[in-house]
Formats: sequence, structure tokens, C-alpha cells
Amino acid sequence: MREDPWLSDEQQSVWRAFLRVSGQLNECIERDLQHGAGMPHAYYLILAMLSEAPKRSLRMNQLADVVRASQSRVSHAVARLEEAGWVRRVPAPGDRRGQIAILTDAGFERLVEVAPGHADTVRSIMFDPLSPEQLVQFGEICQTILASMESRAKKAFDSPGD
Repeated sequence: MREDPWLSDEQQSVWRAFLRVSGQLNECIERDLQHGAGMPHAYYLILAMLSEAPKRSLRMNQLADVVRASQSRVSHAVARLEEAGWVRRVPAPGDRRGQIAILTDAGFERLVEVAPGHADTVRSIMFDPLSPEQLVQFGEICQTILASMESRAKKAFDSPGD
């Protein structure tokens, strides 16, 4: 534990700026996807992650992990995507309780229609304001923070009772 438990003024300022950026970016992405594609960002993310998976399919628990959402939330979203004909579920071989989500051809076509608008939103908000050097620095900063978070999670997993 650190001697001073509080964030410095500079850390507090950066933290609050990060929270505002993160929140406003998510709001813009959500609004643009709802307006332009008629779907929430969570649905887009499921379609995108399935499109990148081998055979365009993932076990439901893997899908929940990759989109960083609860299994129940992903199950609900996949049910809506099934209704639209964009995803289908099949039983996992050898696992009576497991299911596999599969991106349908119609779902892939919808993703291809929607992706350029989503990319434009992300690019215009997040990347266009940055210089090439800032983009490299931002990428390095994100990778550093992610590596630290992964190390912290691994330590917590390796020593749960400590």
C-alpha cells in the first residue's frame, strides 16, 4: 500500500478526463449505431467478434468473454440476433448444456453494411484528432495498461486466498 492513498492532482485530472472520454465515446458509438444501423453497440460487437472467429462461431461462454459481458446478457442479445436471422445457436458437441453461436450469412452481410459507419464514428472521434506520433503513444499506453491489468488478474487468479 502506498504511503499517500490519494491520487495526485495530475492523476485525478487525467483519471477524470479518461472517464469523460470513455463515457462520451461510448455514447457517440451507441447513438450512431442506433441511428445508422438500428442496433445497439453490444449487438454490433457480437456480430463483429463472431465474424473474426474460426468458422464464424464461438461457444456462448467464449463469446461472453470476448465481448466482456455476462453470459446472461450475451444470451439475451443473441436471442434478439437470432430473431433477426443474423445468428443461430446450435448445441455444443459432447456438452448437453453448452451452445455455440454462429454468425449467419445474413448476419455477416448486415455487419458488412454497418461496419463502415461504425469505423467512421470511431475514426473521427478517436483517431482523427491525434497526430501520427500521438496515435503510436496512445497505442503504447493502452498496451502498457492492459499488460498491467493482465498481470494483476493473473496474480489474483494464482493466489486467490492471499
